[in-house]
Amino acid sequence: MTDVTAGRAEGVRSVQDNYLALVRKKRLYGGITLLIFIMLMLSGFQIANDRNAGGFLEGIPMFFDFPEGVIEEAWEKRGNLPGLLVKYFPALIETVNIAAVSTLVGAFGGIVLSLLSTRGLALWPRAIPLFRRVMDVMRALPEIVIALVLIFVLGGGPVPAMIAIAFHTAGALGKLFSEVAENADLKPVEGLSSVGASWGQKMLLGVIPQVAPNYVSYGLLRFEINIRASAILGFVGAGGIGYELRNSISWGQGKFDEAAAIFILLFGTIVVVDQVSSHFRNRLTKGAAL
Repeated sequence: MTDVTAGRAEGVRSVQDNYLALVRKKRLYGGITLLIFIMLMLSGFQIANDRNAGGFLEGIPMFFDFPEGVIEEAWEKRGNLPGLLVKYFPALIETVNIAAVSTLVGAFGGIVLSLLSTRGLALWPRAIPLFRRVMDVMRALPEIVIALVLIFVLGGGPVPAMIAIAFHTAGALGKLFSEVAENADLKPVEGLSSVGASWGQKMLLGVIPQVAPNYVSYGLLRFEINIRASAILGFVGAGGIGYELRNSISWGQGKFDEAAAIFILLFGTIVVVDQVSSHFRNRLTKGAAL
């Protein structure tokens, strides 16, 4: 009996020693990784600072010169602000429309890609890695790169921005939707299979009703992101309020009141959309009825 107890105690000590050794090794690897990350960050900052037209530290005192100039001129011409808000409101609507259409198109593409790349639901199981790599490529390409290529081919306007954002959105939402679909209950799908339902019918009736709240929640979150993206793409000639903002900033002194009006419109829109979207996303995730 004593030998058995001693053997158990020795086994417990051996497990504890192995566990402590693994913890120490994990901490060592974590510390080395953190050190490498800090070194890369410092070296990257030094290289960027050396190649920059002006030093970063030397330019910090001038960081607030532009905002100060905009605020001063906007305050001096504050009587023009209501008229400028009305003037640029159609450009804001164009930006929101670009974001809305691209989100809808991208969400539809993301749903199809997610169902084709989810284990247990895919129409062609062997093609799952292919569809996942396609989504990786779609997420990896920045919207601005796609938009620049499309602007060269199609010319300036909202269409290149819409296609670029929808392309990126399909890859991003497809990844999120696929993770949600993997947790779906397969019993309804099996029941529909037993009565001879097609793949589309199984997805539409057996899977989509389960994952729809999460899909809508992710779609609303992406809509917020796409409003910002569509405004940024306006700087490269893709239309919307970003295009007007670029023109006003490029003009410089004398047009800063217009830049201030555009900033107010864009900031207010993002805040409103964020609050409304957050409200509906919270209700969806908590299972409340809309």
